[in-house]
Amino acid sequence: MKDNREQSPDNYIKTLMDISRAITSDLFHEDLLKLIVLLTAKMIGADICSLWLIDENETPPKIRLKATQAIEPAYVKDRSLNLDEGVVGHVVTTKKPLIIKNVMRSKRFKEKEMARKLGLVSMMGVPLQLQDEKIVGVINCFTSVPYDFTETEINALTTVANQAAVAILNTELMVKTKVIQEELESRKLIEKAKEILMANRQLKGDEAYRWIQKRSMDSRKTMRQVSEAVILSNEIFQESRE
Repeated sequence: MKDNREQSPDNYIKTLMDISRAITSDLFHEDLLKLIVLLTAKMIGADICSLWLIDENETPPKIRLKATQAIEPAYVKDRSLNLDEGVVGHVVTTKKPLIIKNVMRSKRFKEKEMARKLGLVSMMGVPLQLQDEKIVGVINCFTSVPYDFTETEINALTTVANQAAVAILNTELMVKTKVIQEELESRKLIEKAKEILMANRQLKGDEAYRWIQKRSMDSRKTMRQVSEAVILSNEIFQESRE
């Protein structure tokens, strides 16, 4: 239950420092999102905190519920909204915080069944905004009693949300970079394995590639794993001849 006492500045500062550390951490994307909602809920004193991210891979883009610290996992799974739908869509389109004193009386709030089940009353939603003003998501905080969020709390959550936006962007870039690096490394290994097969089995380039591809399918291993095996076998053979 929300404590009507305003959270201390030290608590806000500690949360911001924790988020800052997360920005430079090696946390996986899912773990980072969970950490953000946990820290935010603790800082604000919220009963429930949820984090939504815009999925630009969809056409048109959707905003998906990605993390919450106090709702059963089944609720989080496959929850998505249009960018102009509900309170989350309102925060995305206006790029401004949204405060609702009683969600059950709000026409904009669509999740009344969920609110009734969990006993939610007041909410504050803020955008996750980057320096270029791009919105990447929304953080919502709920209380189980009527509550007037203070200006300090609104500003603190906005700062956390902006820090979180940077952390999420950095994590996504890190993942993309890692995937690209792994793909390039795989291509190098496949090319090296092809050269070995071409030399040892007198195969043409496309024939060597199909050989690796077939072994991959037959063994249910990746082409990279097959290529690594070819390279290792060749190295062992070369060493045995020395």
